Amino acid sequence: MSNPPVLLDISDRIATVTLNDPARRNPVTGNDMMAALLDAFAKVQANPEVSVMILTGADPAFCAGGDIKEMNDPESVYRKEPLAASQAYVDGVQRLPQALYNLDVPTIAAVNGPAVGAGCDLTMMCDMRIASEKAKFGEVFVNLGIIPGDAGSWFMLRRLGHQTAADLTFSGRMVEADEALKLGMVLEVVAHDRLMERVRERAAVIASKPPRAVRVAKRLMRNAERMDLPDFLNCAAAYQALMHQTKDHQEAISAFIEKRKPNFTGQ
Repeated sequence: MSNPPVLLDISDRIATVTLNDPARRNPVTGNDMMAALLDAFAKVQANPEVSVMILTGADPAFCAGGDIKEMNDPESVYRKEPLAASQAYVDGVQRLPQALYNLDVPTIAAVNGPAVGAGCDLTMMCDMRIASEKAKFGEVFVNLGIIPGDAGSWFMLRRLGHQTAADLTFSGRMVEADEALKLGMVLEVVAHDRLMERVRERAAVIASKPPRAVRVAKRLMRNAERMDLPDFLNCAAAYQALMHQTKDHQEAISAFIEKRKPNFTGQ
């Protein structure tokens, strides 16, 4: 590719990450996409000026998932002995869910077109999804005689519940945008030409909040997925004690009492 595989734009506390291999429908393998995504996510995580991240694809697709032609290459690591193939997943596509899951800022997938296989899973790894009317979702691994090796099942179960996740996983069928809304896969469906405008509207609401509180709230939600209630309550109490000491908390209280708009500084 002559163009960079991933574009990163940061403005008004909103980071926009765009998969940028439109001619091949933005696959995450068979190019430099995966390394570029990991680099972009690391930059977002390390930047205190970012409060929310949008993940989208360059039209016409969101992400075609893995490159099937690469899977058919007899020299591909995926066709070699099992231990090498397993390690290739650990060192490759499985780094994406780790990176997205560990982001402290909320993430919104702006699904502008088909999101298939690992592309579908990439949307599930985000906290929220907003779809264009042209969006389609497909957990299609079973159609190729394989399974989601990128932790897609882990995210789909938690986002959609067992029954819906089972239906999509075992059928390998495509889901149009309107059905995705009914299934709870997306928050809303909008006209294609309004997608990024609408996603940025939602992102701007998050970006207007106290930056530290947003990141800690995201961390707390992540902890809730794996903790039992007593441990979670202890964690919440500790986080809350820290938040009470921030300047943004004091500013929020002062602004409320003084009936004015708060000025948050991230401190």
